[in-house]
Amino acid sequence: MAKPVVISHDYQASPAAVWHVATDFACFAEAMKGIATFEGMPMEGHLESGDVFEVKVRLFGWMPPMDYRMELAELDPIGHMFRSVESGGSIRRWEHVLTVTALEDGARLTDHVTIDAGFSTPLMRLWARYVYTRRHVPRLRMLARLDPDHA
Repeated sequence: MAKPVVISHDYQASPAAVWHVATDFACFAEAMKGIATFEGMPMEGHLESGDVFEVKVRLFGWMPPMDYRMELAELDPIGHMFRSVESGGSIRRWEHVLTVTALEDGARLTDHVTIDAGFSTPLMRLWARYVYTRRHVPRLRMLARLDPDHA
């Protein structure tokens, strides 16, 4: 497998608030707006152990749909970590580990992604870097309006 893509962003919010935004289905849809749509994905609630989603992904919301499977392989809500294993189209395996760690003045969200997509792996690595970087600004907006009970 290729070298993993690792993207980190710091937030001036509690680890619990960042975890909430990272694992809430409505927040996921908002963070992915303009990047991709996921037909068949829940629109409310949070990730739960054992979740498996068979979805149709449309890049940019208009490209032809692609069958895609997302399985939550590990979930540690106390330790603020999940690991998903995904596949579809040319992607043989897309393993995503998300962690939220405490900082002195907030929290750091780190996406660690390992991709096996055969000859298209380099392109998928660029795509991953774009997607996980692009989610940062919507998450800042969501955290700014988050109910204090989630902070």
